[in-house]
Amino acid sequence: MRVKAVIFDFSGTLFRCEDTRSWLRGALAEAGIDAPDAEITGYAERLRVSGGQPGGHADFAVPEHLTSLWRRRDLTAADHRAAYTALIRLAGLPWPGLDEILYDRHRLPQAWRRYPDTLAVLEVLAEHGIPVAVLSNIGWDLRPVFEYHGMAHLVASYVLSFEVGMQKPDPRIFRLACDLLGEDPRDVLMVGDNLVADGGATEIGCSFRAVGHLAVSERPRALLDAVRHLRWENSLASAAAAGLDGAHAA
Repeated sequence: MRVKAVIFDFSGTLFRCEDTRSWLRGALAEAGIDAPDAEITGYAERLRVSGGQPGGHADFAVPEHLTSLWRRRDLTAADHRAAYTALIRLAGLPWPGLDEILYDRHRLPQAWRRYPDTLAVLEVLAEHGIPVAVLSNIGWDLRPVFEYHGMAHLVASYVLSFEVGMQKPDPRIFRLACDLLGEDPRDVLMVGDNLVADGGATEIGCSFRAVGHLAVSERPRALLDAVRHLRWENSLASAAAAGLDGAHAA
């Protein structure tokens, strides 16, 4: 298969947020709150179940009174914050104001871990002159994450839902990404962890490869595997052999 450009999803594809316990512990430290480990562990589980951590646990039930907000959460920064802080509050944390601190923490570049093969796959695509776009349903600017991890130079374009007022799987957002890459959708590969949202790229003619929404430690080379059908298998194999431990996973 000949592909001239690749679009990657962000969360659960190139990066994964820190685990919920680390997220809560970091927010408590920022607030100057001491809590015993058992309490942190217990409330971290309640946050996981509530769905309050952006980019975290995917299988949770959104309460009926939040369904409208949830559907539009990625269209504006205000709705994104409102949706997730509301879910955080469902966990019943005993620390007033921690919902806002937790939300702000998840946007920090150091709160994101890259998958072991993220750097390797972006570097090999750059080596072969294949431009990359990052397309994300999100409510905040993720560019600093790539800058922090030393990967901004490997991304040609960013399409962020809250900036463009569209969200996946709307075909228009995929077309915008293809236009920014300067390629016909039929020559573009979409890689993501959501079969519905990311797989919507096929409606405009893009090809699609899925990766699992797994912990960083559980998914060592899914990105490399997703592009192995391209023409540079030998280079990809070399990147995997030489670069998995050199991909600087945080």
